[in-house]
Amino acid sequence: MNTSPEYVMKTPWDSRALGMETYEILDLCQAAMDEIASLRGHFTIRVNPQFPRDILQASGFYYCDTLIEPYCESSRFIYYAHEKASLSRDVPLDRLSAISHGAFYGRFHRDFNVPRNLADLRYDLWLRDLYAEGNVFGLMFENDLAGFLAYSGHKICLHALHQAYRGKGLGKFLKGAACKELFARGHQELTSSISASNLPVLNLWSSLGFRFRKSLDVYHKLVK
Repeated sequence: MNTSPEYVMKTPWDSRALGMETYEILDLCQAAMDEIASLRGHFTIRVNPQFPRDILQASGFYYCDTLIEPYCESSRFIYYAHEKASLSRDVPLDRLSAISHGAFYGRFHRDFNVPRNLADLRYDLWLRDLYAEGNVFGLMFENDLAGFLAYSGHKICLHALHQAYRGKGLGKFLKGAACKELFARGHQELTSSISASNLPVLNLWSSLGFRFRKSLDVYHKLVK
């Protein structure tokens, strides 16, 4: 069945990780619910937290996460210099993947219908794509790979530190260095997306001058 682009969009980047058809609902309305009624696969919809839930519950959707958008204009960016922090574009993918694998806990990890290994795979494949596009900074500390930050245009998509460097207050220096480079490329604003429950990352972005907007509740549905 072909879906209407007005209401439903296929998401092949999720499908390849989950091994099934995956869709994003673009408009929360009865017409969209009617359109997906005969489909099988995994469905995502993002809604304003104040939107009534009755149509979602009646259609079998369940809550997974609340996302917010960190954003920062170049004029508000706070840069923390550290003489031992630097960036590298010459880091092998396998070293980056070793940091990435298992480092994230996103909406697919919260989904009780998605096995943990497939949720991890989704991030691993996303990092691979961004690396192939040349959009990954290796975050170096004393010339050692401490983490990475991956981006697409002005949007920061993925970022993580090696376990040995977590909890030491280095994020604002390492990820801040990557933000500084992105601003230097001419972007007037940087954005990202995080779970509202991810307080460490929320605090990190806040320390760099980011503010927050566009709160969205994310619901999933699985039809086998």
